Amino acid sequence: MSRLSNILQSFRIWKYKMLSSQKSIDGKAVLHQPAQINGKGKVCFRESVHIGVINSPLFYNTYAYIEARKVDSEIIFGKDVAINNNFCAIANESSITIGDRTTIGLNCSIYNCNFHSLNPEKRRLVTGSSAAVTIGENVFIGNNVSIWKGVTIGDNAVIAAGSKVTGNVAAGTTFSSFS
Repeated sequence: MSRLSNILQSFRIWKYKMLSSQKSIDGKAVLHQPAQINGKGKVCFRESVHIGVINSPLFYNTYAYIEARKVDSEIIFGKDVAINNNFCAIANESSITIGDRTTIGLNCSIYNCNFHSLNPEKRRLVTGSSAAVTIGENVFIGNNVSIWKGVTIGDNAVIAAGSKVTGNVAAGTTFSSFS
């Protein structure tokens, strides 16, 4: 990156840090791209968690959004986790855990709640149920993947690009929602 690019990206990282409301953060991520971290729960970064990839699309015009929304919610990033640009993780209640040495592609989202009731009369009044999301160690998650509540992904699994993961994925397997 050029000197001007470094200065501009440093400003963007600072700006999103100022916009963040999260008070309970354990550890620190290495930010190559801005990250906004919000909520009343807990966010934990183990050693060497990298957010953003310099020579990848959306580097200059997106940011990571991480929210442990309620007091009893938490998001835990294991050691040596690498996350590409435009990442989102929201834990409404319960937890999201990402295991050591996991690699996450561009435009990935992880949610542990539907966020709205499925009942049409209550849809805007009641939050849907939450269930923990657990991603094992050394998992590879491709680009444009959504992972939803209650999912457990086993160690060494591969999630194909574009997949919508709504059920468990066994360790050492490859999952594609298009097969």
